[in-house]
Amino acid sequence: MNEVLKALKERRSIRSFTEEVPSREMIDQIIEAGLYAPSGKNLQEVITIAIFDPEMREKFVKANRKIGNYAEDFDPFYGAPVILTVIAKKDNKNHVYDGSLVMGNLMLATHALGLGGIWINRAREEFETDEFKQILKDLGIEGEWEGIGHCAVGYVKGEYPKAGPRKDNRVYYIG
Repeated sequence: MNEVLKALKERRSIRSFTEEVPSREMIDQIIEAGLYAPSGKNLQEVITIAIFDPEMREKFVKANRKIGNYAEDFDPFYGAPVILTVIAKKDNKNHVYDGSLVMGNLMLATHALGLGGIWINRAREEFETDEFKQILKDLGIEGEWEGIGHCAVGYVKGEYPKAGPRKDNRVYYIG
């Protein structure tokens, strides 16, 4: 079977990670895969922010936990040591689609490199706050941006999950 098709079928969302931090080289490969995602009119108005710093990671954990109304001891990133945050330029009418394609590429690349990943929501709400807008300013990112999602990345703790059966009646043909 073609390796890309095999990876598409085998990739799963991971909810348990080891503490080992993937190398910067591996993360750079994942980010590069995101850079090659299609974008409307090839505008490429999506940014990926790689979060390695434990203190900054904790800011994201706390904000995400609060937005999700989770218990104080819950880590909405499941212990993943690296968070890849995807934001897209708000005034681009395709920003959610373009950012979602980047997220898909990030998750697939993560799997292809033998790591685990999961899409974590609530980035939109985070980047609506002054605290997270300031993070963007501190990085030199100007303008209005919307959080699309987070790809939590790390080494899989335990067994890699298998795909469950696919539901019926999800494909129709015309012609």
